[in-house]
Amino acid sequence: MASLWRYLLAGLGLAALLVGILAIVYLTAPQTAPGADTSRSKTTANGLFVASFQPERGVIRQGELQSWLLTLKTVKGAPVEGAAITVSGGMPLHNHGLPTSPQATDYLGEGRYRIDGLKFTMSGWWQLRFAISAAAGSDSVVFNVVL
Repeated sequence: MASLWRYLLAGLGLAALLVGILAIVYLTAPQTAPGADTSRSKTTANGLFVASFQPERGVIRQGELQSWLLTLKTVKGAPVEGAAITVSGGMPLHNHGLPTSPQATDYLGEGRYRIDGLKFTMSGWWQLRFAISAAAGSDSVVFNVVL
């Protein structure tokens, strides 16, 4: 009878361990909205510009301040110069904003703008919104980033 209890307790222990492992995998997996567009290049909301967004060093780094490059072109392919850009965003599934206040700090030519001060503090789905004001008009674009 004692060996039956040992097997029963061992089975319950293994089941609890399995549930714990599955919970950890689920909770640490990157989460995104179903069908979220994670492309790095897209047309802005009103169709005035084509925006491309990429990390300056080529790799997304979690927990570090980093710089990204936002490239703006007209729909005909001409670089957008002299744009005023504001950055906002956050984690939609967590209902919080960005932990920093990223800024467009430099115009690098050919429609490229450096965005400094961006920091992703945790894995998951992040949205970055850019409000753009240029000679052609005002528009906006949202990029989804999943870590």
